[in-house]
Amino acid sequence: MSAPQPAPAPSVPGGAIVDIQQDEVLTGEAVALDVQPLGYFLRALGVFIDMLIGVVVLLLFAWGATWLVGAGALDANVLPILTIVVLVLVMVVVPTVVETSTRGRSLGRLVVGGRIVRTDGGAAGFRHAFIRALVGVFELWFTLGAVAALVGAFTPRSQRLGDLMAGTYSERTRTPRLPDTSFGVPPVLAAWAQIADVGRLPERLSRRLAQFAASAASLDPAARARVAASLAHEAAQHVAPVPAVDPETFLIGVVALRRERELRALRLETARAEALAAPVAAPPRGFPQR
Repeated sequence: MSAPQPAPAPSVPGGAIVDIQQDEVLTGEAVALDVQPLGYFLRALGVFIDMLIGVVVLLLFAWGATWLVGAGALDANVLPILTIVVLVLVMVVVPTVVETSTRGRSLGRLVVGGRIVRTDGGAAGFRHAFIRALVGVFELWFTLGAVAALVGAFTPRSQRLGDLMAGTYSERTRTPRLPDTSFGVPPVLAAWAQIADVGRLPERLSRRLAQFAASAASLDPAARARVAASLAHEAAQHVAPVPAVDPETFLIGVVALRRERELRALRLETARAEALAAPVAAPPRGFPQR
């Protein structure tokens, strides 16, 4: 028996192939979670903000230590030891404590809308934060972020070396607002909607039509017309009768009509289920009310 072939990627007019990828995480219960990793440049901005805060702290320490040594309040022989302690605090201890206590957040990631999580989608803990901070001493501080930038540019989720060793990545916490898809059947297709048969439309094609109808306003006019013509040609083979309107109006009418009929069917199913469950929920006839 031959192995099943993967479905071909959807194409648009002109021969261009559109490869739509989703980042999914499979949990222990075999549930696929659709997650969005933080982009490369946003993550770099968050790291820069965190490192800038650390540099400010080091500069304040250098200024304070110089003033104390000049005033005679601090022995110059203790300054190297104190410097090493402050460097360890800024580079390792503070990032580990902050990331562990905030469940993967920091000031920089809070600004860009990111959070460190495990590769399986779970919350990162102390071990993950400590490994990331320890490796970050080399890839962020000693190399001024050059190693992290190079590794992040060649990993699918913009993971730096510390993430690869700790098994983490930066997850996007601010998702864009979903577009408003509450459109109805165009008035010009009101009579057609009473007799149209759109139930034979394949489910995959139906999803493509719905995606186009929701994002048509943001497309380039020329590309919008080409994609609408291509989708209308595919949908016309499964819709009867085909109205004499432009392709985009036809697609919007098909999507709105299918949605209205599916919503009507769900409401009818819910009403029937409630009608069947009502006698069961009620007490038996003659049962005393106490």
